[in-house]
Amino acid sequence: MADEKSAPAPEPKKLCITHFQGDLDVEDDRRPLEFRLIRRLFSQTRPYAWKRNLLIVLTFIRSIQLPLLAWSIGAIISGPINRGDPSALTWGVLGFAGLALSADIIFHFRQRYSLELGEAVVRDLRNQVFLHLQRMPMSFFNRMKLGRIISRMISDIESVRVGVQDVFFVSIVQIGQMVISAALMLYIDPLLFSIILVMAPILWMMNRHFRVRLSRATRQVQESFSRVTSTLAESVSGIRVTQGFARQSTNSGIFRGLIADHSRYNMAVVRNSARLVPMLELNSQFFIAMLLLLGGYGALQPEPRSDVGDLIQFFFLANLFFSPVTVLGNQYNQALVAMAGAERVYNLLDREPEWEDAPEATELPPIEGRIEFRNVVFEYDSGRPVLHGISFTVESGQTIALVGHTGSGKSSIINLLSKFYLPTSGEILIDGHEIRRITGESLHRQMGIVLQQNFLFTGTVMENIRYGRPDASDEEVMEAVRKLDCMDVIAELPEGFSTQAGERGGSLSLGQRQLVCFARAMLADPRILILDEATSSIDTLTEARLQRALELLLKGRTSVVVAHRLSTIRYADLVLVLENGHIIERGNHDSLVAADGVYANLYRQFSIATGKIPPTEPA
Repeated sequence: MADEKSAPAPEPKKLCITHFQGDLDVEDDRRPLEFRLIRRLFSQTRPYAWKRNLLIVLTFIRSIQLPLLAWSIGAIISGPINRGDPSALTWGVLGFAGLALSADIIFHFRQRYSLELGEAVVRDLRNQVFLHLQRMPMSFFNRMKLGRIISRMISDIESVRVGVQDVFFVSIVQIGQMVISAALMLYIDPLLFSIILVMAPILWMMNRHFRVRLSRATRQVQESFSRVTSTLAESVSGIRVTQGFARQSTNSGIFRGLIADHSRYNMAVVRNSARLVPMLELNSQFFIAMLLLLGGYGALQPEPRSDVGDLIQFFFLANLFFSPVTVLGNQYNQALVAMAGAERVYNLLDREPEWEDAPEATELPPIEGRIEFRNVVFEYDSGRPVLHGISFTVESGQTIALVGHTGSGKSSIINLLSKFYLPTSGEILIDGHEIRRITGESLHRQMGIVLQQNFLFTGTVMENIRYGRPDASDEEVMEAVRKLDCMDVIAELPEGFSTQAGERGGSLSLGQRQLVCFARAMLADPRILILDEATSSIDTLTEARLQRALELLLKGRTSVVVAHRLSTIRYADLVLVLENGHIIERGNHDSLVAADGVYANLYRQFSIATGKIPPTEPA
């Protein structure tokens, strides 16, 4: 007769309202279990109501079966054995065996369905978190560290799994077992049962004493684990910089400190649990000893209050009554972990984007590619504008180049045009459509972006080129590469188009990665093309080849180019020179060189750096 125990342990939204501050989840580490979170977790099981409801029925049946098994042992002793009736004994044992077999069958299905339910909830939660992340704006990812996101997706949701599939149903079994055992003990011997009732306030006070400590320590464990995963993710991403500046020892010391904190919080949980559980066990055994003394003394009287069978029944039931106390103590610890994990996951899910497409936003129809900025002001942080009254117009098919030192506002213009952010004030129009009134997805379908540090996904070169057009055929992919005049570069890869790019394109050179990204943009055939420092990682020879391909890529498309290399911007229809978020010069290359201003100075600096001496007169 094995006791069942747990395994180890809407109003319309405004466009630009900030819903969160910083990247840290601020939590009260003293809070106990919250029924708000419990109800919300329970609602996650709604799509699987039939399985959940069946599981609850099986759980209640299971909680009744164990006390009935204990009661039947005493009944057999008091009945057939005491009377010396072999036939009744045989039937009694067969009945006991049938009850035990049914208990095991119920246990099997209860375990199976609880594990399946837990897996279903975890799967749904991970999908919800992933989809939620996809709709968050760039500002969210600037504030929220990667390690924290990973921690929510992995460890916190795993904690929720324990709460759904283990804590809830095991607790029902244990509580039901206690209630049924108490009712049977009250029926067998009310006097002995009254002694058991003395234990209830003692257990309640002990539990209350340790609950605050366990709650605080559990949340500290979860938070410290987030710091560990965040630092680990950042360290792996920046390993080249770490090794390049010989920071291995320093970083290792920082990581050891974080691990030490995490270990200290874990030890606090262990110490409190190690005090609570043995004390509960000691109290249980102490009361069992009292019951044994008083019950045995009563059975030895000339006129005993109960026979030996009743006494055995009572002690079996008393054990089933006290054993859940320890199990429920462990389940409480697990529940704290699950609630801390659920709290952090739901904090992420409840975090609204700073802005979303307006409810009245419509699909952007096929465009020609005219771009207009009207007195655009933009702030990443309130009160600190990075763009001041930016106005310019790019006609369909023209190329505009953005020039300026780092921090002048070039990338901010690109981010606004791509609708990664919304302007604080002013208007941005695409073919006359104000960018706030069109959906971001419909804009991005007609826009191609090649960034300075492009991202390649794990998969083949073919799959990465096809990323913007998943339905493109192999021949269309190859044609895009041929237009860029880089088929020989792909052919030189170990497996050609089937070469694995590796994580973040790690198996390719910087130049090869950029060529793949150019091919991706070529295949997408966008009406607006954005090149953000797109040739900064390309060697001179590769750039010369790529420049010829770019002429074809840019032809007939509106292009916005951010570059320091003269060759990329020399033939632009319009060059904007930016400084501290202001347009300080505008015109084409020749007119700006002739004006002998900031652009002309940048042009001379570039020419000296590359060894190309500019002509004394503009071309």
